[in-house]
Amino acid sequence: MFCYQCEQTAKQQGCTAFGVCGKDPETADMQDLLIHYVKQISKYALGLHENGADTREADVFVIEALFTTVTNVNFDKEDIAVMIRKAWEILKITKEEYLRLDIKGDINDNAVEPPEDIEGMLELASQYTLDKDVERLGEVRAGLYHLILYGIKGVAAYADHAHILGHDDSDLYQFFHSIMAFLDDDSHDNDTLLGKALEVGEKNITTMELLDKANTETYGHPEPTTVRITPKKGKAILVSGHDLKDLDALLKQTEGKDINVYTHGEMLPTLAYPKLKEYSHLAGNYGGAWQDQRKEFDAFPGAILMTTNCIQKPKDSYKDRIFTTGLVGWPGVEHVDRDDFSPVIEKALAEEGFKEDGEEKYITVGFGRNAVLSVADTVLDHVKNGKIKNFFLIGGCDGAKPGRNYYTDFASHVPEDSVILTLACGKYRFNKMDFGEIEGIPRLLDIGQCNDAYSAIQIAVALADALDTDVNSLPLHFILSWFEQKAVCILLSLLYLGITDIRLGPTLPAFIKAPVFEILQEKFNLMPVKTADEDLKDILGDDYTGELTAR
Repeated sequence: MFCYQCEQTAKQQGCTAFGVCGKDPETADMQDLLIHYVKQISKYALGLHENGADTREADVFVIEALFTTVTNVNFDKEDIAVMIRKAWEILKITKEEYLRLDIKGDINDNAVEPPEDIEGMLELASQYTLDKDVERLGEVRAGLYHLILYGIKGVAAYADHAHILGHDDSDLYQFFHSIMAFLDDDSHDNDTLLGKALEVGEKNITTMELLDKANTETYGHPEPTTVRITPKKGKAILVSGHDLKDLDALLKQTEGKDINVYTHGEMLPTLAYPKLKEYSHLAGNYGGAWQDQRKEFDAFPGAILMTTNCIQKPKDSYKDRIFTTGLVGWPGVEHVDRDDFSPVIEKALAEEGFKEDGEEKYITVGFGRNAVLSVADTVLDHVKNGKIKNFFLIGGCDGAKPGRNYYTDFASHVPEDSVILTLACGKYRFNKMDFGEIEGIPRLLDIGQCNDAYSAIQIAVALADALDTDVNSLPLHFILSWFEQKAVCILLSLLYLGITDIRLGPTLPAFIKAPVFEILQEKFNLMPVKTADEDLKDILGDDYTGELTAR
């Protein structure tokens, strides 16, 4: 295997024997083979799209296949084998329709029928692993190809979330096909590749807007909400991942069954949606970010449901009470459909549950763009009179590798006259600290999930418009953490918007080689994080006192 799509990849070079994430070499290689078939499907589907033909099956399959290969989604090679066989059937259908319509344009069709057995698939997959790209294209150009691939995987995740809620966009699907067809062509130079990566960032904004519309039209706009972070006595189910519809379905199916439902990880922001808050047994949030799940799931006395990416190898101690749904998979873990969560419910009823209430503790979430912009006049007044001097967007993925305490140190030393915007699971590094307020405005505003970067962008644009300036001239500073491909596409979106001076960490992507990073530094002043003190001093100069402002 060769995989370097996540921040924690081995030696900051690439996983070659076994994935740091827990992915075995066979699954890794078969995922690369699946991507190969997706490229072939997209070449035909793109032509069909451009000629007004129906490609619905190919459209949905492509985003599901891309999302399946995102870090910490599906670790089961049997599942990937099923998708490869399905890919072949869809490829045959799209090719037949392309030829039937006599669409002009030669297609380099280099796909062969996959073997039925996994051993045969693995032999075929060895031709399409990412290290073959590196051998063929060189490190720098291959890295740019992979930057585009990882970015479009992240966009696919957001598109899939929107699709599940019934929101689709034909132009968006056509874009997916155009990118995958583009990636099957080795002839592109570095400038073309970098430009295409920024196009992925542009389209990701459209996709996040689509998902935002899907979420808010279905469940209402998030509103500031006080959330309990300690358990209540009783039977319990813990829901992790990202998917709002899965949580909604589970809440419906558990009504009247005397089971408390808790969120975990990136599901925390769902507690701020009005339609979800209506469920009285949505009890609060349990635990923190994804990398702590083996300890937290082990201690949780109920059933656990994984809805999207972020699953880790389950311990034997809870493997019989963790379930997957949607695209998530782990060998030996029971997979359930959102239409029937009865196995999860039965397991929760059979488990002991929490014997007593925990000490009451709360945090506040739900500061999406509607909530923040509703007090925009007050915020602007505070900016104009100097009560708020800076905004720091500290957001992104969390992870297990050392170095992420940087974000705790940074947030806790942000001056008292500054407001922190945060999103994604990186917030768990500091979201239970007390930051206080600036005359009624909380100093810590939790915007939501990673895809709620759209809200953050809208807040920044509105602030810039109100102050008659551009985003880069605002006292707004971007301090980003990354782990997987959703974070990659968000970074590309920010770069597409021309936002400069972004600090990225805790380490730089292994697939972005020095010559490419130098271009990004020159054009956008993208920079790696140093220490929290050094970066705050660089940003604030003599105004930085080094005082601890949150505990």
